[in-house]
Amino acid sequence: MSSAADAPPAPTGSRELALIGAAIVLTALNLRTAVTSVGPVLEELQDGLGLSSGLVGVVTTLPVLCFAGIGFAGPLLTARFRDAHVLGAALGAMAAGLVLRAVTDSFGGFVAGTVVAMTGGALGNVLLPGLVKRYFPTRTGLLVGAYSTAMTVGGAAAAVVTQPIADAAGPGGWRWALGIWSALALVAALSWLAVRARPGARGRAVRAVRMRSLARSRLAVCFSLFFGSLTTLAYIVMGWSAQYLRDAGLSPATAGLMLGINSLAVIPLNATIPSLVVRPGLQRPLLLVLMAGYTTGFAGLMAAPLVVPWLWMVLIAVGMGTFPMVLTLLGLRARTPETTAALATVAQGVGYLLAAAGPLLVGLLRGSAGGYTGMFVVVAVALVGALASGWVVTRQTYVDDEVPGWSPASTGGRVVARGNDPLVPGAEHGGTIVG
Repeated sequence: MSSAADAPPAPTGSRELALIGAAIVLTALNLRTAVTSVGPVLEELQDGLGLSSGLVGVVTTLPVLCFAGIGFAGPLLTARFRDAHVLGAALGAMAAGLVLRAVTDSFGGFVAGTVVAMTGGALGNVLLPGLVKRYFPTRTGLLVGAYSTAMTVGGAAAAVVTQPIADAAGPGGWRWALGIWSALALVAALSWLAVRARPGARGRAVRAVRMRSLARSRLAVCFSLFFGSLTTLAYIVMGWSAQYLRDAGLSPATAGLMLGINSLAVIPLNATIPSLVVRPGLQRPLLLVLMAGYTTGFAGLMAAPLVVPWLWMVLIAVGMGTFPMVLTLLGLRARTPETTAALATVAQGVGYLLAAAGPLLVGLLRGSAGGYTGMFVVVAVALVGALASGWVVTRQTYVDDEVPGWSPASTGGRVVARGNDPLVPGAEHGGTIVG
């Protein structure tokens, strides 16, 4: 692999940009398949590996922890290697991990396969916003809309198709149903090989900083809270809404249909909301509209779950439009691709750690109290946290200006965020560039 120091400038040709855009979208298709493909065959997986209920809980929580932990390696890797190589290798590892967990006969093997498989999803989460910032600075809304839609479509497809594949494959079909998604990951990995390196000028000097410096930034802290609150709400919807509706009196098929309606309603929102978020004057009004959708939908579910439940799930889908909103804002609140990647890494890493506690807390409260009051308390806290932090991140500021040494004006070049490196005045590193 070539080092970042030898990376050429960002390409400007339409063919090169089209290749990078296609690779970004193909990567996004894979960001959730390793997660959403497990739920439909969870019972078969439990029986096939002989897992206890506690170990099943580990299986369902592990992806969120991987998103948080592995993602922190993103900026460190791209400061050393080309983004194309990092993402290509990550997606190749994802394909291998999906195969490993499909063929293993042990819980340890399944955990190992899941951790390896989540490499592609975790690094893709934190690197795609920076790539959009670098190569499509004037088309942020379009590209974020495209890749967030692809991410939703990929996750929904894995959730819908996995069980039929398992049924068609016969006994032990859950292994085929989980492993088949490795083919899509491999296609995405190969797409990055089409993004060729070009001869060009050496990257400009940059300054290496600790990502922990973002703890000094009010904007970064609020981004972490915003992302964590939104992800908590999303995981409660995905993990508990169908069971809540079943316990309220809907049939299992109808409850599943309501969750499907929610998933379908989110797709057009993912495609359109980023194009609105790039307009500064619309950001706070849009935040209020989306949060009103969340609030009204959850209030309807709590007060009258059997009265037009489809409407409540559609309104919640409106609220889930805050997810493409936060992805777009990550690119708008940093001045360079490098600081965008650093902000995305910290916001998503900390955010996923916060979100991991949400569904787990709902389960514990339901088990102790025997009802869903605790779930709606967690939802209320997350809604307040999302609105308060979202109000801050929609203010027209830059994280670079809140962290000493991050402003391009003070460094004379770009900034690369490093996980543990000290602040090194005058340290020169190559830019992290694809192509």
